Amino acid sequence: MNKYLFSAKTFFVLAIALLCSMQTMAQKKYTEKDLAALKQTLMQSVAGKSKDVQVMVDQIFSFAELGFQEVETSKYITSVLTKNGFTVENGISNIPTAWMAKWGSGSPVIALGSDVDCIPKASQKPGVAYKAPIVEGAPGHGEGHNSGQAVIIYAAIAMKELMEREKLPGTILIWPGIAEELVGTKAWYVRDGYFKDVDACIFTHVSGDFNSSYGDNGGNGLVSVRFDFEGEAAHAAGQPWRAKSALDAVELMNVGWNFKREHLKPTNRSHYVIVDGGDQPNVVPSKASVWYYFRERTYEDIKMNYESGIKIAEGAAMMTNTKMTHQMLGTAWPGHFNKPLAEAMYANIKKVGMPTWDEKDIALAKGVQALVEAPKKDQQGNPIDGLKNTIDTLKGSVAFSWGGGSDDIADISWNLPTIVLRFPANIPGTKGHHWADAIAMATPIAHKGSLVGAEATAMTLLDLFTKPSLVVDAKKYFKEVQTKETQYIPFITKNDPPAIHLNKEIQGAYRSQLEKFYYDPSKFGTYLEQLGVTYPTIKKP
Repeated sequence: MNKYLFSAKTFFVLAIALLCSMQTMAQKKYTEKDLAALKQTLMQSVAGKSKDVQVMVDQIFSFAELGFQEVETSKYITSVLTKNGFTVENGISNIPTAWMAKWGSGSPVIALGSDVDCIPKASQKPGVAYKAPIVEGAPGHGEGHNSGQAVIIYAAIAMKELMEREKLPGTILIWPGIAEELVGTKAWYVRDGYFKDVDACIFTHVSGDFNSSYGDNGGNGLVSVRFDFEGEAAHAAGQPWRAKSALDAVELMNVGWNFKREHLKPTNRSHYVIVDGGDQPNVVPSKASVWYYFRERTYEDIKMNYESGIKIAEGAAMMTNTKMTHQMLGTAWPGHFNKPLAEAMYANIKKVGMPTWDEKDIALAKGVQALVEAPKKDQQGNPIDGLKNTIDTLKGSVAFSWGGGSDDIADISWNLPTIVLRFPANIPGTKGHHWADAIAMATPIAHKGSLVGAEATAMTLLDLFTKPSLVVDAKKYFKEVQTKETQYIPFITKNDPPAIHLNKEIQGAYRSQLEKFYYDPSKFGTYLEQLGVTYPTIKKP
């Protein structure tokens, strides 16, 4: 009996000692001098992966996959992560191309995300300052999403190596922004609990700038909705009076919404495409569909416009004696980002500095700016002339905004401390969502910009894993400032499925043609080399 008690007591003491030892390890403190040395090590580690960054940027560019169809892209990225010791869960949120990669254990849990999809009809040879599609009519990276995964993955790998060496506790999560152009997944990730136990999130996005920001970023939120009308077909010339035209319903809805615009706030951005207008003119369409984006600056205004759109659709159905159904295809809240995290990221951006652009990079940039007739100044009044060489001041909440674009990273930002790093991998002054925005995205401009983005990300990861106060401050801002008066209410319900059918036909029509041009790094140093492009090519031969 006494022997048993002694053993139990001894075990208890040893357990406590082990726990204290583990806590001491977790709470290991670094001086500013220590952290400066570690950051220098990280920068050198990321710089040593410049070839890997270039290959990933070029490889994803060559796949040119639209939202929900990022099959080759996801297969390639997850294979890289698996080879580097990450555990990958595929098909998250019932989205075939979505995944979550994990490495490490314990707290803090830091997530890294970036988008991967491209846009329709943006196929373009990189490094060529005139229209030169790789495959005519095919999708292409006319946004630059091919670069962001290289930023976060090689930042994470460098940080993983350092954590192993320093025996730092913590968990790294990496995830893709699938179908960002459709704002089709991040709200679903949140709904399904993938960020429930995450302490902070760093998101990255391609830009012509190198910066971050906090507070209200001035963008709009949105809902993406398809309205489907069903009537009855008939011979359009023989007996049209026996038909119920679904296309008439679509057109009447559009007329109704366009009259509604007069009575909406100037911050409204709404737009639509007719995705099904019938089959041929001599058959009255029994089915027709229209796809709307309703954008506004607040949850309340988005909801109001969404409800108005439904009422107008119902009215169009009544006028045409057709039936109407609607489906939520995507959603994004207006963005609000974390101040302590943005300040930490900005300090590291300043340490890294802008890339060193050479004459070729500048020549391509000026050639593209002339091509797209870029404005002389940006919206902040900064000149647009070649590539940026300076870093702007850190920006806080906008005092006022007329509205603008949307990104579903905002749904994550309303559920945990989140920032967006904008890294300088594209050319300032382009139109956005245009084939010309693809010109720089597999060139040294994208390679250099992605590399400095990875360096800043890696150093911010180090801050998060070594400074517990940073995580505490980020959560304090999130609770006491950001969400003090605003509650996140998702637009999607537990029953709304992700719209994984989107873009299937478009991608299928071009995939076999694009496959011929997939980048082969075993044979070519760069994608420019594989395509036979002389960098830069400014004028058409």
